Amino acid sequence: MSIELTVVGCSGSYEGPGEPASCYLVTVPGKHGKPFRILIDCGNGALSNLHKVIDPSHIDIILVSHLHADHFLDLAGLEVYLAYHPLVNCPTVRVFAPEGIDERLSAATGNPDPIPPGASRAPYEFIPLAEGDSIEAGRAIITAVAVEHPVPAFGFRIDVGDTVLAYTGDTDTCEGASTVAHGADLLLCEAGYVEGRDDHFQGIHLTGKRAGILAREAGAKKLLLTHIPPWTDREVPLEEARAEFDGPLELAEALHTYTL
Repeated sequence: MSIELTVVGCSGSYEGPGEPASCYLVTVPGKHGKPFRILIDCGNGALSNLHKVIDPSHIDIILVSHLHADHFLDLAGLEVYLAYHPLVNCPTVRVFAPEGIDERLSAATGNPDPIPPGASRAPYEFIPLAEGDSIEAGRAIITAVAVEHPVPAFGFRIDVGDTVLAYTGDTDTCEGASTVAHGADLLLCEAGYVEGRDDHFQGIHLTGKRAGILAREAGAKKLLLTHIPPWTDREVPLEEARAEFDGPLELAEALHTYTL
C-alpha cells in the first residue's frame, strides 16, 4: 500500500511570488477501494493551486498543524466553495486542528455561525487536537505530536502498514519533532531559518542544518525540505542539510507528487 504526497504550496511564513504557503495533499488507500484524501494545512494562496490537483469536494479530512495564517487562512476560501458551490453537493469536512480554529476562521470570514448565511449545512466540523491523538483515515493511522512553536502546534505521522510519512509542521528542535521523524520513509521537514542569520530566534523554526541533524538522528530514509521563506536562497538550507544528512534529500516543489 502506498502513500502519495502532493505539495500544493510550500512557501514559508507567507505566500511568495507564484508560490502558495503551506498546503499538502496526502492520498492513502481507503477501506473500500477508493482513495482517501487528507489535506494537511491550507495557508495563504493555497486554494488556487489546490484546484489544480483535486476537486476540493473530494477532500475527506483536513489536518491543521497550528493557527498561523500561512497554515490555515485559505480555509476561509475553501469554506465558500464547500458552502455555496451551485453544482456540487459538498459534504461537511472534518477539520482536526488546535482548539480555537472556529473563532479564528469566523473572524476571517465574518460568519458568526457554523452554517454560513444562506447555506444548507456547515462546511466544517471542527475537532480539537491533543498530544498523542490517533486518527483513522482510510487504511492510514495519523498520530498528532506536539512540537515547539510560539503557539500550540503539532507534527503528524501518517502510517500505512509499514510505510510512514512524517510532517514536522513548524517547530524548532524538540523531543516531539524527533518522535514525528523517527524511522520515517519520507520526512517532510520545515527549514524556515538559516544558521547564523537567524540565531537570535529560538523555539520557532528549524534551519537546514537542524533539519538534517533531525533526519539523521531519527533514521529517516528521505528528507524533503519545505517552508523556506521567499527572502531565503533555497540552496542555502539545502546545503546546510546536506552537510548533516547523507540520505536522499530534496527541496519541496509546488505541484510535485512524491510516492512512498
